Amino acid sequence: MNAVEIEEAVSALAEQPFDAQEFPFAFLEAFGNKATTIKRLRSGASNKSDVGGVLQTSNIHIATADSGRVTEKLAALRASPTTTRGKVKFILATDGDMLEAEDLESGKTVACAFAEFSDHFGFFLPLAGISYTKEIKEIEMDMRAARRLNQLYVKLLEENSDWGTAERRPDMNHFMARLIFCFFAEDTDIFNGRGLFTATINQMSARDSSNTHEVIGEIFRAMNTKIADRKAANLPRWADVFPYVNGGLFSGNLDVPHFSRIARTYLLHIGGLDWRQINPDIFGSMIQAVADDDERGALGMHYTSVPNILKVLNPLFLDDLREKLEEAGDNPRKLLNLRNRMARIRVFDPACGSGNFLVIAYKEMRSIEAIINERRGEESRKSDIPLTNFRGIELRYFSAEIARLALIIAEFQCDVLYRGQKLALNEFLPLDAENWITCDNALRLDWLTICPPAGTGVKHRSDDLFHTPMDQAQIDFDNEGGETYICGNPPYRGSQWQTNEQKSDLKAIFDGRTKNWKSLDYVSGWFMKAADFGMRTEAVAAFVATNSICQGRQVDTLWSLIFSAGYEIAFAHTSFKWANLASHNAGVTVAIVGISNHAGRTRHLFSDAEGNGTTVKTVENINAYLVSGPNTTVAPSSSTISNIHDMSFGNMPNDGGHLLIPMIEAISALADHHVEPKFIRPFYGSLEYIRGVERRCIWVADNEYGAANENVWLRSRFDAVRKQRATSNRKTTKALASVPYRFGEVRQMGNETVIIVPSVSSEMREYLPVGYASAGAIVSNLAFALYNAPLWNMALIASRLHLVWIATVCGKLKTDFRYSNTLGWNTFPVPTLTEKNKADLIRCAEDILLAREAHFPATIADLYDPEKMPTDLREAHERNDEVLERIYIGRRFRNDTERLEKLFDLYAKMTASAGTAKKRQAGATT
Repeated sequence: MNAVEIEEAVSALAEQPFDAQEFPFAFLEAFGNKATTIKRLRSGASNKSDVGGVLQTSNIHIATADSGRVTEKLAALRASPTTTRGKVKFILATDGDMLEAEDLESGKTVACAFAEFSDHFGFFLPLAGISYTKEIKEIEMDMRAARRLNQLYVKLLEENSDWGTAERRPDMNHFMARLIFCFFAEDTDIFNGRGLFTATINQMSARDSSNTHEVIGEIFRAMNTKIADRKAANLPRWADVFPYVNGGLFSGNLDVPHFSRIARTYLLHIGGLDWRQINPDIFGSMIQAVADDDERGALGMHYTSVPNILKVLNPLFLDDLREKLEEAGDNPRKLLNLRNRMARIRVFDPACGSGNFLVIAYKEMRSIEAIINERRGEESRKSDIPLTNFRGIELRYFSAEIARLALIIAEFQCDVLYRGQKLALNEFLPLDAENWITCDNALRLDWLTICPPAGTGVKHRSDDLFHTPMDQAQIDFDNEGGETYICGNPPYRGSQWQTNEQKSDLKAIFDGRTKNWKSLDYVSGWFMKAADFGMRTEAVAAFVATNSICQGRQVDTLWSLIFSAGYEIAFAHTSFKWANLASHNAGVTVAIVGISNHAGRTRHLFSDAEGNGTTVKTVENINAYLVSGPNTTVAPSSSTISNIHDMSFGNMPNDGGHLLIPMIEAISALADHHVEPKFIRPFYGSLEYIRGVERRCIWVADNEYGAANENVWLRSRFDAVRKQRATSNRKTTKALASVPYRFGEVRQMGNETVIIVPSVSSEMREYLPVGYASAGAIVSNLAFALYNAPLWNMALIASRLHLVWIATVCGKLKTDFRYSNTLGWNTFPVPTLTEKNKADLIRCAEDILLAREAHFPATIADLYDPEKMPTDLREAHERNDEVLERIYIGRRFRNDTERLEKLFDLYAKMTASAGTAKKRQAGATT
């Protein structure tokens, strides 16, 4: 369950009649506990409470109390020995009238009426695996509003099926945008009277809801009618009290869907919320899920936290504005110059969604402007920062409407905060008729028509200013001397998951520039469009992106084009988890990359240090791998650049499964069918090696085929292979029918010792699970192998150094490490090793193998679980890292960043001397 779903379940529980016996179980169910878990607690099998309550180990201890004895019951829960033994995080007591709870780790408490405990649902979110952060606390009201709007939206579509069609869905979305404005306006005095909209509907519409749509329609008609035209419009007296709003919001089709009694009730419940507490900066991302069929099931997962947005906006331009504010001090002229500069800054989000980045940028700039005005003694001055300088492109109608509405609300809130309620109200209505959010496909538009170079005078016009998707209201684009900052969080979509339309979008951008564009993530299109934009005007762009565009083969494909367009990486935030409100967090690992065609001499490289917040390092250059160093691209190599052993693929059976046998069949073949043991070999792919899956294969050398074919059981296997290959449509496979005893691709003789390297490994492991097999083992094509290699090669692969290299230059399959011999091993820079170095590394590899052996029959998956890794195995790896890293720099590296910097420096030197380095200097032609 995600946070919004939990809020809904808790609210429903708070509204039900209190049942002392059932409450603890219903409470746990509301936080996503499975039926089997509840059943075990009911039966007492897992309930260890000693105070007559319900105790869920490592989670919560709940008890109901006699009337008026809640505080005493909470004290009993706190003092209970089972609370301590059960490692409980929360305690909760209630009598159905009052409820009290405590977070035992932080000491924070909640005390409230039982009917109001759902207002504090965020306090208990850790019970569902969701950290209760300051950001979540600030948006609890947003989640409640989003959930109730979702209920209303779904109910209205159920009762007005035609409104759900493609033709009428824009009308439905526009209707919801109007409602949101009305709810906000009635609680912030924009309407003359608190709660006017909700109260009017409650009083003037019948309880059976038969005329609810008509009442709302008349209110909307009033807000679309100028005061001078009211008499001729013949508005009802109760609707005439509403102000003229329009600005495109109430123009066009004023139809209202029909309401059922339940839908009317939902509407009144939404109006009962205090919309003064709604945050337009992130509320929009909740609302967009209301209107999206694909996203509604994941309501609450699309919240983009303000701190994450600021990770983009601060280094993009806000930090610079704050520095200039600090430098200006109280100097009136410098303050005026800064204010004039800010008035010309344009923020452009070409994937704006519901406007989160634009709203945050606007609010932060207004905050800086307010300080300027205060220092100049002009506190009540009208803002010089126009909303029309915050421009966006969004593919979905409803999100585009909400983006504009969120900015309008943000402007009003800032005016109230910095200028006072009276001035804000006097200047708010009617809304301006300008529209600056374009609804269209950003990868198909020419961005210069939306945010053109200063002074070009491009204008778009529209009559239906708010609702028309592509046409924009007339805006004065003349912004001579202004700066343009492009930002956002575009859709990611790896190449394997892109729709045909998305593939077509990328083709339109990259076809003719590179042959490898089909392998690019979808977000690459935004980087390339930003670079193209900057070919015509100075601009800085920063996007949140999957970190895969800075790893593996995408680096050469994408970044060579970006650099050759004159751009450099001005700042970057290395990989971090993109937080959302889902208990089943999608776990998307992202990076933030800022590019500029006029970057300064120094660049800022941000990283999240576990438990220590964000650190920033000032460097001379950031390469495409987000590492301090020259713009060197690591290209696949057919041979090793270092003096290390060759690594190749394993052997591909191409046998229809007839040469591969599970362990039980292998035993039967030896015991019951008298197959010679030399023909049955251990078989290892990534799965078999990591998970300890026992598997065998039939392995017959060319000179052994005659003898092997005498065995009836083996002959039947060969016949099956022959038949399978002979019926293949591939010429090469058909040819293999003549050697049915042999694998399709053979890369070993079968009598070598083997160092096994799985082709895919979990990102959770701190080391690559490289292994060693004695002579006779056969490696499948789903792993890599070093045949008859000295054991010191294993020490290299098992090191932290090699892991960070692989993670950076090879990229990942989903979130797992994806190994490549040509891109990862052959390019791995290793200093010249002395015989003593090699002997020391052999001893380290032996210690790792001995430590593993000591824990037999634990599998590699068991041993390398970071939560369960045995101490002696971890110490063996630490010794290996110590020995190897001293070979590189004479000491241990401080962190992975320092490891990568050294590796890239060494790689550049080694490949430059061989004449194979592919350097992409910013601004150079490639």
